[in-house]
Amino acid sequence: MSVRSIELSIDNTVTYIPPPGTSTESISSFCPDRQASQIHISSINITSVMKFAAVSSLFFLASSASAFSINHNVQHGTSSPRTHASNMSPLFMGRAAAVRAQTKGKTDAKKAKTNAVYGKRIIMAVKQGGPDPNANRALGDIIKAAKGNNVPVDNINRAIKRASSSDTANFSESTFEAYGFGGASMVINVLTDNDNRANADVRAAVGKNNGKMAEQGSVLFMYDHKGKLEVPGSLDEEELMEAAIESDIDDFELILEESEDDGTTSIVYVEIKDTGAMFEAIKGMGFEKGLKMDLNYVTKAPMEVSDEDFESNMKIIDALEEFDDVDSVVHNMSN
Repeated sequence: MSVRSIELSIDNTVTYIPPPGTSTESISSFCPDRQASQIHISSINITSVMKFAAVSSLFFLASSASAFSINHNVQHGTSSPRTHASNMSPLFMGRAAAVRAQTKGKTDAKKAKTNAVYGKRIIMAVKQGGPDPNANRALGDIIKAAKGNNVPVDNINRAIKRASSSDTANFSESTFEAYGFGGASMVINVLTDNDNRANADVRAAVGKNNGKMAEQGSVLFMYDHKGKLEVPGSLDEEELMEAAIESDIDDFELILEESEDDGTTSIVYVEIKDTGAMFEAIKGMGFEKGLKMDLNYVTKAPMEVSDEDFESNMKIIDALEEFDDVDSVVHNMSN
C-alpha cells in the first residue's frame, strides 16, 4: 500500500503532502471539497516523515514491552531506580507467597500437634489421679506446662471433661530407642491409645530412613530424665540460685542459648520432682510470659556428626514426628 497523503488538523488548516511527482492540478481533483485557499502544498520530504513515524512506532513498542519484561541492565550496573519496583518478576512474588504459606502451614501443624499432645497428657493424668489439679499434682504440672506452650484454656477444660467420660480411651506412655547415622542415638517418646499401631509406625519410620531400632536400655542409659524449663530472655544465675533455695530446690543447671531469630533463651534443667517448684520460682522472678515447662530426656554425652549425617538423622526425626502417637524425639547430636 502506498501513502497518498497525510492530513494534520492544525488551526483548521488541511495540509496535503503529495507523493513525489504529483502535479498541482491533481491536488484539486483529489480534494474537491476544499477551497484552493485551504490547500497548501507542503515542502516536507516524505522520506523524513516516514522515518520519523517508523522510529516513533519502534519507541512505542519498546516502551510497551518493557512493562512486561525483566530489566536485564541490572547485570551491567545500569538499573534505574524508577523502574526497580516494576521489575519484580511475578514468579518471584509467587515463590515468596509459597514460602510464607509453607511456613504458616508448618507452624499451624506444630501448634495443632502440641495441643493434641497436652490433651492426651491431661486425659491420662485425670484418669490416674482425678480432675482436681490441686489434689492431683501431676495434672497441675501438666496444666502449667500446657499454658506455657500456649494451649488454649478451652482445650484444657475439654480434655478434663473428656477424661471423666467412660467412652474416652486410655492413653499410655512408652519409649523407643534407635540409632541413626554417625553414631547418633535417639529416644522416641510415645503417648498412644493403641500400642500395636504406635509400635508399627515407629519401626517403619526408622527402617524406611535407614535407621536402626535399638534394644531396650541400650540407648536410654546415656540420657538423664529431667524437668526442662524454657524462658525467653537471659536469667541471672545468682538470682535464680536465690529463688531456687527459697523453693527448696537443691540442684539445677542453667544454659543460655543464642539464636539470630529468637535472641537469648534460658534453659533450666532440674530433677523431675522439682519441676513445678522451679516453674513457680522463675515466674516469681518476673518471667511468666513465654515460660515453658516439660519433662525431657537429656543426653549425657553430646556428639557432633557430619553435615550429611545430620541431614539423614533429621529425616528420621521428621518422619517420626509426623505420627500423632509420637510425643517427642530427643537425640544426642550437638550440631
